[in-house]
Amino acid sequence: MKALCYNGVGDLRTERVPDPTIINPKDAILRVILSSVCGSDLHLLNGYVPTMREGDIIGHEFMGEVIEIGSEVKNLKKGDRVVVCSILGCGECQYCQSTQWSLCDNSNPHAWIPEKAYGYSPAGIFGYSHAFGGYAGSHADYIRVPYADRGCFVIPEGLPDEAAVFASDALPTGFMAADLADIQPGNVVAIWGCGGVGQMAIQSAFLLGASRVIAIDREPDRLRMAKEISGAEVLDFSKVDVQEALREMTGGRGPDRCIDCVGMEAVSEGLDYYYDKTKQFVRLESDRPIVLREAIMACRKGGTVSIIGVYGGLVDSIPMGAAMNKALTFRMGQQHGQRYIPRLLEHLQKGELNSSFMLTHKMSLDQGMAGYDLFNKKETMRVVFAPQ
Repeated sequence: MKALCYNGVGDLRTERVPDPTIINPKDAILRVILSSVCGSDLHLLNGYVPTMREGDIIGHEFMGEVIEIGSEVKNLKKGDRVVVCSILGCGECQYCQSTQWSLCDNSNPHAWIPEKAYGYSPAGIFGYSHAFGGYAGSHADYIRVPYADRGCFVIPEGLPDEAAVFASDALPTGFMAADLADIQPGNVVAIWGCGGVGQMAIQSAFLLGASRVIAIDREPDRLRMAKEISGAEVLDFSKVDVQEALREMTGGRGPDRCIDCVGMEAVSEGLDYYYDKTKQFVRLESDRPIVLREAIMACRKGGTVSIIGVYGGLVDSIPMGAAMNKALTFRMGQQHGQRYIPRLLEHLQKGELNSSFMLTHKMSLDQGMAGYDLFNKKETMRVVFAPQ
């Protein structure tokens, strides 16, 4: 089969690789129909995740058709059209049983790698380095799905593929960002980042009761979508002082909830960007926490900072004094997709959430590197590959 494979920093190639097979009786094999790029993939492509190997198949946001099932798969049948959570969960450990699926104790066979950096291992993730299990990703003709009964969700009749594919990752991640923020009716929510996850966080914040959402970015098309489609007020951080603008827009109080949908590769127009880039260059810092610093400083006293943008290692100059003395609550994590996906498919079907607008470019696997170049340069909201 064809697959899009990592061959080094900034180097993806479409290659012929063996077709996947059933390894465990709880597996399923899918024919991939659509597979989206994700901002987390850029951390791999740009060299921020060190446990990639040449030949690794990337991609983790996908939907497809079930073509084969293992002997212990009970909830699926051949021909089912399903969306698959990007996070792998066994469904049986303490964390899965408490719906904290991204903390699964059993789905990462390479747990010893992240344990060195994090103390304990999170769950496995499709196509996201050997630190997260070394699983083959979804930018391919076919994919093996472990724990298929736990991670595959049958797509309702009538819901288009172009909407359903984002229920794999962008939508549940954005919804979890809003959920972690503990939004109360009437809250004002500030969201940094208007990419796919940010757009879904905006819509989810409104769904959960926010009265106003203020979205922050500098890309004109993303700001336009945030305003016209997702319904946010917008700030271009290249043109305004974000701290002053948020204070003014909230009557001097600050947003009730602040959400970081950017993570480790944040940028800014100020000296803090060059400070972080320099620290990264000399290996004194792995991530650029520009947005996290801004969110802490902007959030009102007693507010909540939700962190859904991915961080991978060490950060510097976090204003912990501000966080502590303002009595802020921090909540964060990789998405617990299995908790949210059934609910989100219903919201999509009812028209209460809109995700299909994010698909701005559909490409073949042979155009994989070109697609990621567009995405890396922020010239597209989402490239989605249609392998077959």
